[in-house]
Amino acid sequence: RILYGMYFGLTSIEIILLIFGGMGLFDSLIFSFGTAGTGGFANYGASVGYFNSAYIDGVITTFMILFGINFNLYFLLLIGEYKMVFKNEELKAYLLIISLSTAAITLNISGQYPNPLKAFRYAVFQVASIITTTGYATADYNEWPMFSQCILLFLMIVGACASSTGGGMKVSRFLMVLKNIKQEIMKLAHPKSVNIIRVNGKKVDHEVLRSVNVYLMSYAALLIGSVLLISIDNMDFATTFSSVLATMNNIGPGISKVGPAGNFAAFSPLSKLVFCIDMLAGRLEIFPFLMLFTASAWKRKF
Repeated sequence: RILYGMYFGLTSIEIILLIFGGMGLFDSLIFSFGTAGTGGFANYGASVGYFNSAYIDGVITTFMILFGINFNLYFLLLIGEYKMVFKNEELKAYLLIISLSTAAITLNISGQYPNPLKAFRYAVFQVASIITTTGYATADYNEWPMFSQCILLFLMIVGACASSTGGGMKVSRFLMVLKNIKQEIMKLAHPKSVNIIRVNGKKVDHEVLRSVNVYLMSYAALLIGSVLLISIDNMDFATTFSSVLATMNNIGPGISKVGPAGNFAAFSPLSKLVFCIDMLAGRLEIFPFLMLFTASAWKRKF
């Protein structure tokens, strides 16, 4: 009940703020629901860019980021555990990634816009949309430099926080992988040292690390296999690779022909079937989906 209450409360606030910004009730419902569920559904071909409003961009950007945060942290705020929230490593990493990515893209695209503020407006919206796997767009980032597009591809993989409405690999897994790499380097430098991986001050169990590593291998295997199958359609590499990333991580738009101004219509039926599988596997975080293909999942029990 608390979870639904927080979800309903945040969604209601966004609806009200969008109405204050001049958006009609019907549109505000659609875009608020699309933001809350990080689904990115829009009833206009130009997505959020249709409104051409800095205020609306700002509201949706803010709520995309908020819905990409671990909902357990909102519960901690409700019960007054502020220190636990502000010390949360995943939250810090999530906000740091957004900040650094926004700053880098803003600098990279500043020459394409009248002033740095406008460049920042479009950069932060696209960064928030991609990392939270919402998929809304206010600019055609196919026209941006390749450096900015590569940052967005990286954000597609990272995704939002665990226990949020967003998809992707999740920041928590990304954080544990980096700490695991650091641990291995320290072991090579100091073979007799004891290095314990901690997240939020708590020791990460070996089984958790093993699960994360197996997940990454499964993710890579599914990604490579899907790219090979999609490549049969003979599209350019940017389209082929980003289309798989966009579907596996439940984002929507990729780059090149499947960018924010494009779509997936040109792909063959086989490729569309692969995309369907990738979307389901990505949303279920791979393992539950793969379990469907084991004999035990279909064994009759009386």
